[in-house]
Amino acid sequence: MTLNLQSTVTLHNGVKMPWFGLGVYKAENGQEVVNAVRAAIKAGYKSIDTAAIYQNEEGVGQAIKESGVDRGELFITSKVWNADQGYDTTLQAFETSLQKLGLDYLDLYLIHWPTAGKYKDTWKALETLYKAGRIKAIGVSNFHIRHLEDLLKDAEIKPMVNQVEYHPHLAQVELKAFCREQGIQLEAWSPLKQGELLQDETIKGIAEKYGKSPAKLFYAGIYKMKW
Repeated sequence: MTLNLQSTVTLHNGVKMPWFGLGVYKAENGQEVVNAVRAAIKAGYKSIDTAAIYQNEEGVGQAIKESGVDRGELFITSKVWNADQGYDTTLQAFETSLQKLGLDYLDLYLIHWPTAGKYKDTWKALETLYKAGRIKAIGVSNFHIRHLEDLLKDAEIKPMVNQVEYHPHLAQVELKAFCREQGIQLEAWSPLKQGELLQDETIKGIAEKYGKSPAKLFYAGIYKMKW
């Protein structure tokens, strides 16, 4: 199978999540993020990943509206920040993000980091929102095995996604195996290590050997590992 912008992976609840997405970390709210998201959608991207702490949800929402693409064709992710974790505060943070984005629902909502003493109550809030139909899929970000094991002891709904830093310089072998065993989709943030991997001489050499760009070589490798 050749991966493209229409390729998807099916989460354990049946929701189809795009393989590729645009993350807008460090994109300034306003025209910078609006232009980036509009260009991505025009190029065929379906998945846009933002977060409350990025402070650019308004711009993402504006770009979605201006794109003219039907909402149902897009996959929008946001995340609850550490300071807002806890049951009631997470519910409010979700409403704030949704209002800023100008959307009626999210495709994926994540706990941004495993804040000690709070992530279990935060997860209960995500479960509430999921059962109410406000979110199509729920998950976590930057969770290690110990955090997932602790969360799963009390969780009514298993996370669909764990978004972590993942690339050849940080293979996350044990975490990847654990998530696969649990049916939790591992999702990579900074899969090209903020562009650093494109200049890696070893990767460039292998890519040249097979007539591929370093990025295409890497993503093909990810698919073959089937995580």
